[in-house]
Amino acid sequence: MKPLNKLLTMTWTVSNSEEGLVLREFLRARKQLSRKTLADIKYGGGNIEVNDAPVTVRHLLKKGDIVKITFPAENVSGVIQPFYLHLDIVHEDNHLLIVNKPPHLPTVPSIHNEHSLAGAVLFYYQQCGIPSTFHAINRLDKDTSGLLMIAKHRYAHDQFVRMQNKGEIKRTYRALVHGQLTVESGTIDSPIGRKDGSIIERVVRPDGQRAVTHFQIINVYHNTSLVELTLETGRTHQIRVHMSHLGHPLIADTLYGGIREGLSRQGLHASRLDIYHPIVERYFTFETNLPTDMLGYIAQCNS
Repeated sequence: MKPLNKLLTMTWTVSNSEEGLVLREFLRARKQLSRKTLADIKYGGGNIEVNDAPVTVRHLLKKGDIVKITFPAENVSGVIQPFYLHLDIVHEDNHLLIVNKPPHLPTVPSIHNEHSLAGAVLFYYQQCGIPSTFHAINRLDKDTSGLLMIAKHRYAHDQFVRMQNKGEIKRTYRALVHGQLTVESGTIDSPIGRKDGSIIERVVRPDGQRAVTHFQIINVYHNTSLVELTLETGRTHQIRVHMSHLGHPLIADTLYGGIREGLSRQGLHASRLDIYHPIVERYFTFETNLPTDMLGYIAQCNS
């Protein structure tokens, strides 16, 4: 990849319907830049130009004007320790990085200097001259593998998180669970909240947050099922809690009733993402195969 040593810029052409807008309104309402992002640009070393001339956000726009913003270099958290790890990059552009996260690696460090995906991404950014910090759009548990979205700047992060909060990013997982489900497919609509007395464990409870998971059986291997699951909401440990609630905890998920037999982590893999990329204005589908440890477990079941 060619190093990206210059600061990120974004350019828009003012349309007929946008003529007469004040630049602040154009950027906030039409392009959805947050107040914080605009403040970072103004005070953090960025720039706002119209037709290659610096302007203030009070500038009045005309049809055909070229609006260009330059984002400042971002401050990297001192908690995240960069380190080399070969990244399985599924997609990359100037705004978005999608990687296939391995198991046994936290998305962000929970303690100072802990190795994490964030640290590996920051090392990669440093090697490529990308002046950004780590902006995870979705997060995966330490022992969950699969597709993880990372915004390469604040603006992209704002856009994708807004879409995720509206349920506009479709996330599909594959899980190995104990037993055979009694139905081929279905929907679990059961609220999830923190378990009393625990800061980690979640349970289905009536006063929890609404949580919706759709599932479909892919295959059955003796007393294990491979299930495809799609999230409609994104609660902590949602799939793990819902499958345990059904009486079919994930293989090796000892926190929620699974038995560790032949797999060293919960059998959960983020296998597919269906997204609309609002900056390049395209739809994308990204998919990954099951990792070797889950495939090995299936082979063991079939032997």
